[in-house]
Amino acid sequence: MAIFKKLFKQTFIYGLATVLPRVLSIVLVPLFIDVLGKSNYGVFSQLMTLLILGNVLLSYGMETAFFRFVNKDNSKKKIVQSTVLTSLTVTTLLFLGVSLFCRTLLSNYLDFEVQYITYGLCILGLDALVVLPFVWYRANERPMRYAIIKIVNVAINLSLNLFFFVGLPWLIKSNNNFWDWIHVKEDPISFVFIANLLASGITFLVLLPLYRKIKFGFDFEIWKAMIKYAFPVLIAGIAFSINEAFDKLLLKYLLPKEIADSEAGIYAACYKLGVFMTLFSTAFRLGIEPFFFNHAKAENANNTYANITLYFTILGSLMVLGIIVFIDVLKRIIIPDPTFWEGLVIVPYILIANLCLGIYHSLSVWYKISDRTRFGAVISVIGAIITIILNYILIPVYSYKGSAIATLAAYGVMMILSYVLGQRYHPIPYNIKKIGGYIGLSISLSILSFYIFDRNYLYTIPLLLLFLVILYVSEKKEIQRLLKR
Repeated sequence: MAIFKKLFKQTFIYGLATVLPRVLSIVLVPLFIDVLGKSNYGVFSQLMTLLILGNVLLSYGMETAFFRFVNKDNSKKKIVQSTVLTSLTVTTLLFLGVSLFCRTLLSNYLDFEVQYITYGLCILGLDALVVLPFVWYRANERPMRYAIIKIVNVAINLSLNLFFFVGLPWLIKSNNNFWDWIHVKEDPISFVFIANLLASGITFLVLLPLYRKIKFGFDFEIWKAMIKYAFPVLIAGIAFSINEAFDKLLLKYLLPKEIADSEAGIYAACYKLGVFMTLFSTAFRLGIEPFFFNHAKAENANNTYANITLYFTILGSLMVLGIIVFIDVLKRIIIPDPTFWEGLVIVPYILIANLCLGIYHSLSVWYKISDRTRFGAVISVIGAIITIILNYILIPVYSYKGSAIATLAAYGVMMILSYVLGQRYHPIPYNIKKIGGYIGLSISLSILSFYIFDRNYLYTIPLLLLFLVILYVSEKKEIQRLLKR
């Protein structure tokens, strides 16, 4: 149980680093909706999609490769760290130089304003330069330092956005001529990116001392081996970014131009209602990845992995149902504008999709610890193909609802494929009966709550209590054992 306590402690701290900043950022959603409106919020969401893809390309799987190689041979730990630092720094600076030179061409090709492209490229560069410092904290099990810096980053971002969109208009209205040169209303999207850029710049400066600690160095043979290991992870990352966010970009190109941005805005806003499931899944992934590698040689490691997946499924299934039951409360907090509520129909799909994604991350242990990362790439590419094909088929007919269906289909298939292949190449004794039972129960009660009883608390809260009773009866011994400790 000590192993589980350590894992849950680190997952909680990583979760804090992920959840608290995102919770703070959720405060901005009503503000962005009010200031930007549907169309501009759609444009902003589409640009963020490109940033997600850019982050994957600029890190090119080196985080996972770092974890694998830094634990492989302690005598080479320092040179592995230095090699990764040098590699990421050089490729980032080359990217910045070439892309900024070609920013006008990129702007024309992608159909976005050139200033947005410029801000986005600079943000990508700064974020890439802090990839290794953050991974170093995770590898050295310093989750608290990791969490504090992440939280400060988003606090700065939040503060700047509040200043630009709340404080600055008030100052201008109070006849303070000093601020007249800043024209917030003329281009509000730029101010969102300026806030992000400043926060990323400050984070880079805070983490810069780690460059001296790790030091630059390069070993070509180690780098070549790491690239070979990381390349499938890169392919998987590209595919994953397509699964996660590309639908918002496809809405821009597959819907009529006059409605595309506003439909994307509604979809992106309602997608935020699934953020709690996303955060739980992300926090779990951040905590579990170093845990997988650190305990790969431990006794009964496979049983430990199986139990972790079961616990994640239980908590995730409960979270899905809880969000569905209280969705009418959450929508008023996160999306106060009723004109966006027509998109609530996507929320059950997105929640279940992210539950499948979280289970997939847990199942992915088999190909990471057995150096079969190519399977992760293949699975993610299959998911990306499903995402693209279904979006092309469904968006013209069902708009953003088609995107939500495609997301669920992609993550569901990825989860099943990972399990089937894992049992063939690196069997782990998962309790499929319990895992499937909790997922099925959560989905069934969610359907009843959302579609049949139309979120009527008279019926939906008892459904949530029913799940909790069944959970307690099924896991009574384990719960009592955990409480005693």
